Amino acid sequence: MTLLFLQQYWWLVVSLLGALLVFMMFVQGGNSILFSLCQTETEQRMLINSTGRKWELTFTTLVTFGGASFAAFPLFYSTSFGSAYWLWMLILLTFVVQAVSYEFQNKRGNLVGARPFQFCLQLNGLLGPLLIGGAVATFFEGSNFIVEKGNLLGMDQSAIVISSWANESHGLDALLCPWVLVFGFAVVFLTRCLGILYFMNNVDDENIRSRGSVRLVGQAIPFLILFVSYLVHLFTKSGYAYDPASGVVALVPLKYLQNLLTMWPLAILLVVGVVLVLVGFMVEVLPGKSCRRWYNKGIWYAGTGTVLTVLVLLLLAGWNNTAFYPSTADLQSSLTIENASSSLFTLRTMFYVSLLIPFVLAYIIYAWRAMDNKKITQEEITMSEHTY
Repeated sequence: MTLLFLQQYWWLVVSLLGALLVFMMFVQGGNSILFSLCQTETEQRMLINSTGRKWELTFTTLVTFGGASFAAFPLFYSTSFGSAYWLWMLILLTFVVQAVSYEFQNKRGNLVGARPFQFCLQLNGLLGPLLIGGAVATFFEGSNFIVEKGNLLGMDQSAIVISSWANESHGLDALLCPWVLVFGFAVVFLTRCLGILYFMNNVDDENIRSRGSVRLVGQAIPFLILFVSYLVHLFTKSGYAYDPASGVVALVPLKYLQNLLTMWPLAILLVVGVVLVLVGFMVEVLPGKSCRRWYNKGIWYAGTGTVLTVLVLLLLAGWNNTAFYPSTADLQSSLTIENASSSLFTLRTMFYVSLLIPFVLAYIIYAWRAMDNKKITQEEITMSEHTY
């Protein structure tokens, strides 16, 4: 196992975790649109309990993504999570507020009522996907940071700061880039679509399912417009390539399109992913006799397609001699999987630990099936005391 192999392997692992995180944000998407799907308090509680059983998995995936990034690519972690801390602090704050809102909205002694906490759930449903989508878009659009290579090599013993943001916004300036916002809002509408699909699969209520089919169209159209627009922009823009021998970073025309064509299996996965997302939408919007077999199972097609599509995009950002975290303030400060990774010993040790991942995934699947073995019904919400 060479160092380069391990660097590519761990970028694959980090990318897979990022893709799973985007899929798991159906919790946020569902919360952002739940009030348009319910008309009674019982229906509202059914929807909240549906996502409430999965929010911990979403938060765990986010923390695991951060932990894997820290272990495998510590310079990326210190630059993004450290220098752009306002952006990540807002993301973490919305997730913490979400957890508090789930637990306290219907607790006895709640003096403010459920509405403020439900508003916080909606706020998390909008800001969480927008900010995380914006953070992912910076892998292609660049960020405003500087890495002091002399500090990294220990040439200046008095310096303790390796990377810093080039202005006082500490990451929030990324939201001023129009294409970052395009991708961010594409993620928002995608998670809302996934949330609707999950409600239709998990909640046993025909009124909610019929409303979901109608609302899905209104969310899928803007998502497709935004996502296709960003794909066209991505595959026609210049990208950040580096020379593996010298490490010099340069702008190369059509870099991401070149990556897609060079690594052609990723192109196949991208097409498969996009098709699966569309199939997931169509089997719920057009549930004719030919689609009845797959009715209410659109979340699994769209979810699988989401994971494949996001995985391909993240791999295009880091593989094939591409700077996955480019700097717009100093091109040579851009981070690559080679200059931002841990040592050979660390990556090799973590490789053996990562062999346990399939067992962890098996447990998650088992727990998921156990929680979803019985659909949420009105009787359960009204009769059970263990609900949100």
